[in-house]
Amino acid sequence: MNKRLEFRGGWGAAFIPVVIFLFFCILYFIVFKAFEMYALAMGAFVGLMIGAIFVKKGNYNRFWDSVYDGVKEAVPITILLFVIGMFSELIKSTNISAGFVWLADLLGVDGGLFVAFTFLAVCIISTATGSSIGTMFTCFPIFYPAGVLLGCDPAVLAGAIVSASIFGDNLAPISDTTIISAGTQEYTKKEGFAEVGGCVASRLKYSLVAGSISFVLFWILGGGGTVGAGASDILGNNMNPTTLVMLIPVAVMLIVAIKTRNIYIAITIGIILGTITGLGFNLINFNDVISVVDGAPKGFLTGGVSSMMAIVTLVISVYGIMGVLNGAGVLEKVTNGILNSKMGKTVRGAEIAMMLGISFTTLIFGGVTSASMTTFGKVQNEIGKRVGLHPYRRAYLLDGFANAIVLVIPFLSVFVFLGALLTTGYDFVAPLFLTQVSSGMIYCMVLFLVLLFSIITGWGREYEGSGGEVVRNPQEYTNQRAS
Repeated sequence: MNKRLEFRGGWGAAFIPVVIFLFFCILYFIVFKAFEMYALAMGAFVGLMIGAIFVKKGNYNRFWDSVYDGVKEAVPITILLFVIGMFSELIKSTNISAGFVWLADLLGVDGGLFVAFTFLAVCIISTATGSSIGTMFTCFPIFYPAGVLLGCDPAVLAGAIVSASIFGDNLAPISDTTIISAGTQEYTKKEGFAEVGGCVASRLKYSLVAGSISFVLFWILGGGGTVGAGASDILGNNMNPTTLVMLIPVAVMLIVAIKTRNIYIAITIGIILGTITGLGFNLINFNDVISVVDGAPKGFLTGGVSSMMAIVTLVISVYGIMGVLNGAGVLEKVTNGILNSKMGKTVRGAEIAMMLGISFTTLIFGGVTSASMTTFGKVQNEIGKRVGLHPYRRAYLLDGFANAIVLVIPFLSVFVFLGALLTTGYDFVAPLFLTQVSSGMIYCMVLFLVLLFSIITGWGREYEGSGGEVVRNPQEYTNQRAS
């Protein structure tokens, strides 16, 4: 049996790397407003180096062995992130948003209906690309100025774009948060972690309910602005109906992922079909697949891998910190503390503890959901396993609450900062304040209420059966445990 990792000053000193990492999160994302994952990974590695100084004599090598043990657990996630990066980059390179701009112009929507349409379009785009921040940078310059000139409420429109970007990040099988949430939740009745396709199928109902309610609210609340000249020019310069054909490989990829529960098969088919479709409709050429320009590799295949390097580096660094906490027995202490509390006595109480845990972790990490989910995911895994929750349910509560109301908090959310930043630079409308962007993020608020309703009523709750299958009837699960 391996000895516990021991620190001078007690087990609480194991949190030193976490505190230092948190310091850099606040420094870069909130103070400097520099949204770079490499910088956060650097903070984690610096935290590990400083934390190693505080171990007891004879524990230095054990400290780094714990880091290695933690990083080993990140390998499946990192490989999958590189693979899905290729598909994501393929969809981005075809500029699928131009098809939705054409559709909006064709339908002649304005005011509140344009806000609702924008929300729907950006939801689809973010689900196709799996990137929330990437979707925001792509969609804001097109939909925001055009919408303001079409009589939309600027704050509600900005909130619609931000929260729709989060919708796809929360649901897409190629999203880093979906991969991380699935990759942190283990089965107890069989080997392995939750399958990404199964997680997507399980969480679809929550996202669709929250999305439908939000669509109606954006329609009702999104009008009331002043109509101005120039919207048609913005739309006209950014439309291409042909790009909508790329929804075919996206839909096929989603269906295969849900049906087979194997994301590798789904991504492989998606890349092949997407490449053929893009080339066939002249949305990309062979140089967009793979090429070299001025000695530098180009194309969506290499671009997909390089686009994931920052998030992979962050995941590795945070898993290293989790290895230290695990080696010192801290994660076990935290889990036991929750389970021995009043909340740990019931399944509903355990789910409330999960909600509070991931929300607080995301809050203190400034809305960096990939880092917060990697950090709290192991604790959530242990809590959920002990009360019999299926990995799909655990994964979605982790991902859902990380992407819900906690991201609306104005001064502690990278998404609110980015949303406000992307409303600057227009002569016809003043930049929005953080509180204005926050107030428009209706989907995140509705998602929180939907998930809270699910916890209180048990709607959609899934238990792990004797062979790892989904069991929805609590009595059936109890009978299986007894037999």
